[in-house]
Amino acid sequence: MQGQLRDSLPARIRIVTVDEHELFRAGLSLILSQQPGFEIAGSASSLREALAVVQRQKPDLVLVSLITSGSGIEFLPDLAAVSETSKVLVLLDSGDQELLRKAVRLGAAGVLSKHAPAATLIKAIECILAGEAWLDRSTTAALLRELSPRNRPAKQDPELAKIASLTAREREVIRLAGEGLKNRQIAEKLFISDITVHHHLTSIYSKLEVADRLELLIFAYRNKLAVLPGSIGSVT
Repeated sequence: MQGQLRDSLPARIRIVTVDEHELFRAGLSLILSQQPGFEIAGSASSLREALAVVQRQKPDLVLVSLITSGSGIEFLPDLAAVSETSKVLVLLDSGDQELLRKAVRLGAAGVLSKHAPAATLIKAIECILAGEAWLDRSTTAALLRELSPRNRPAKQDPELAKIASLTAREREVIRLAGEGLKNRQIAEKLFISDITVHHHLTSIYSKLEVADRLELLIFAYRNKLAVLPGSIGSVT
């Protein structure tokens, strides 16, 4: 599995780091530059600087930890606007559930606790650049608590109607995606083609009104359509 993951990565992984603290950026750069195939393409200490650097460098990944106060969270869509091919991994304090929720909704491909080990950071980066979404167990639990039905006003849950519209095969695809399986692996499990899996996912996104695989996984875990593992990933 690990070999397959590495085979799907770019030969050189170009990363831009974003944080208001120079020492924190320097530490990230030191850790990442020591990894084979990783390259620091630039760094930024402000939102305006980050947009300029990302637009100029078009990195594979933008590692953002510049939202400790919440003032910078709204700029995540701007990063996608200046470089559509760049993925965004957000570092957050694990207890900040509101920022976590916003980061996911505003397009982050992954969210990781700032207190995570360096090895977990490297794994998260590799998973994201292989086409997966990343949430570690602690941030997943926080997000699910934030989005749980008991935290929403009591009324008829529209999600029940969405779930009822799913076919049995679509539920199987969701369950396997929740286990972290790639499209190819789902196809092998169900004895169908990769293209058929893609068609099922397109239908699932439409029925559940989710924008991407990360939102699908959150929906699935919240509604018990999939079992939450220790960490999650998904492949488009």
